[in-house]
Amino acid sequence: MKHIAVFCGSSSGASNVYKNGAVLLGQELANRNITLVYGGSSIGIMGVVADTVLKNGGKVIGIIPKMLVEKEISHQHLTELQVVGSMHERKAKMAELADGFMALPGGTGTLEEFIEVLTWAQLGMHQKPCGLLNINHYYDPLIKLIHHMADEEFLQEQFREMALVDKSPTALLDKFISYEPPAVRTYINRKQT
Repeated sequence: MKHIAVFCGSSSGASNVYKNGAVLLGQELANRNITLVYGGSSIGIMGVVADTVLKNGGKVIGIIPKMLVEKEISHQHLTELQVVGSMHERKAKMAELADGFMALPGGTGTLEEFIEVLTWAQLGMHQKPCGLLNINHYYDPLIKLIHHMADEEFLQEQFREMALVDKSPTALLDKFISYEPPAVRTYINRKQT
C-alpha cells in the first residue's frame, strides 16, 4: 500500500477531536511511508492531514479543480499539486493514484466521494479497500444506514461490511493491508429466480 486517497472536509468541524484525528492519521501515513493523495486544500481537516504528513517527512499529492484553487485555498507546499479541470477529473485522478480510499469527517462532498468509490468497488471497477475513520462516532449514522440497506435487501449481504471502519488510523490501515474484496456484484435476485 503506497498511496491512500483521503476524502475529508475543508472545514475543521465543531470539535478539536476531528483535527486531532487528522493529525494521528497524518503521522501514521508518514510513519508507514504511505503517500497521501487528497483534495489539495490548505484549510480545514484537509490542510491538517496534509501538513502533518509533510511535517513528519511524508509525501503529499494534492488534486484540486481550477474552480476550487482560490475557494479552498490550494496548498502551496505539497510534494506535488495537480490542478485539474473539474470535480470529475479530481475524483478520477485520485482513484487512479490510490491503492485505497479513506474518509475522515466531512460534509456532502466527502460523503459523495466516498460513496462513489465504495459503489465502484461493489461493481468490481476496483478491488481497493474503502474505509471510514470514525472519529468521535462521526460515521455511526452512515454505518447504521449501510446495515439498514442490507437488512432491507437493497445492498447484497456480502457488501454489508465492505466499508472498513475503525476509530484508530493504525487499526484502519492494518485492515486495509489485510483487505480481501468480496465477489463482484450480481443483479440476480435469487428469491425471484
